[in-house]
Amino acid sequence: MKTLLLFRHAKSDWGSPEQQDFDRPLNSRGNNTAAQMGQWMKQQHIQPEWIVCSPAQRARQTLALLRKNFTIPDALVQFDERLYLADLNRLREIMAQSPQNIKHIMLVGHNPGLDDLLGYLCGPALPFSNQGKLMTTATLAQIYLPDNWQQLAPQCGQLQQLIRPADIKLID
Repeated sequence: MKTLLLFRHAKSDWGSPEQQDFDRPLNSRGNNTAAQMGQWMKQQHIQPEWIVCSPAQRARQTLALLRKNFTIPDALVQFDERLYLADLNRLREIMAQSPQNIKHIMLVGHNPGLDDLLGYLCGPALPFSNQGKLMTTATLAQIYLPDNWQQLAPQCGQLQQLIRPADIKLID
C-alpha cells in the first residue's frame, strides 16, 4: 500500500493587483496555518518520503513552513512547473512518473486540480466543508492507494483523512 498526501498551499496575499498570480506570497494567516499544519503533521507522525511542489511562491512558502517539521533531504524535494495550476490529467501524469520504490509522496499544489484528483481517486462521497469546499487552503488529504503509482484507476484510493486547519488541535 502507498500513501499520497495532497496539500493545498496556504492562504495567499491578494493585496497587490499588479502582482502576477505565480508570484503571490502567503499572507499572515497563510503563514500561521501552514506552520500549524506542519506541527500537527509532525505530532501525527505523517512524514513524506518524496515531495513534489508547485514552484509558485505561495506553494514554496507553504512547503518551507511544513518542512520545518520534516526530516527530508533537499534531493527528495522537487519543484515541478507542471504542478502549477495542474489539471487532473497533469497530476495523474506526475504521479505516474513518481519513483515506484517510494511509498509516501506529498504533492503541494493548487485547486481546482487537487480537488479533481481527490475526487478521481476517492469518489464523490467526500467531506466537504460547511461552505461546500473540499481542499480549502492549507488542507491535507491522506489517501491510501494501490502499490503502483502508474495504475491509479478511478476510485482506487481510500481517503484516510482530510484535515483542514480549523480541525486540528496541537499538543503542547
